[in-house]
Amino acid sequence: MRAAIAGDENAYHKILSELSTVLRGVVRRGFAGVGVPRDDVEDVVQEVLLAIHLKRHTWDQSMPLGPWISAIARNKMIDDLRRRGRRHEVSVDLTEFDIEGDDQQAAIDARDVDRILDGLSEKNRDIVRSVSIDGHSARDVAKRLGMTEVAVRVALHRSLKALSETYQEKKT
Repeated sequence: MRAAIAGDENAYHKILSELSTVLRGVVRRGFAGVGVPRDDVEDVVQEVLLAIHLKRHTWDQSMPLGPWISAIARNKMIDDLRRRGRRHEVSVDLTEFDIEGDDQQAAIDARDVDRILDGLSEKNRDIVRSVSIDGHSARDVAKRLGMTEVAVRVALHRSLKALSETYQEKKT
C-alpha cells in the first residue's frame, strides 16, 4: 500500500487484488448467520474497496494496514445491515490481514500507545483503549463503566479529537 500511495500502479493493482480475495472471506464470515444472501457479499466487498481507494491517503503509514482495513470493512458491513434494518455485531478476524509480515507487531510499540494515551483522563484512556485498541463495543464499555452508550461514544470522539490535535501540534 505504501508503494501504491507513492504512485506505483502495479503495487496498487496487486494490493487491491489481494485485498478483494481476503475481504470476500471476511465479509462472508461477518454476515454468516444474519441472513444476508451470499450474492450481496460482493456488493459490500466493492464498497470496502471503493472506500479504501477514496480514503487511502488517510492511512497513517507508520501504522499497520490490517486494522485500518478491518475498520473500513466492519463499518461497511454494519452500514449494509442497517440498510436492511438489522442490528447485529459484526466481528472481523484481524488475523486475515497479516499482510505486512512478522514484523507487524513491531510497528505498534505499546510504550508509545501508553505515552500518547497518558494525556487523557483515566476514564477516557480506558474508553479509548477498550474501544479503539481492544475492539470492545461501545455498549459493552458503557455497561462496564456504568455509562450510557451515547456518553461512551461522545467521550471516545472527544478523546480521539484531543489526541489528534495533540499529535498534529507535535508534528508541526
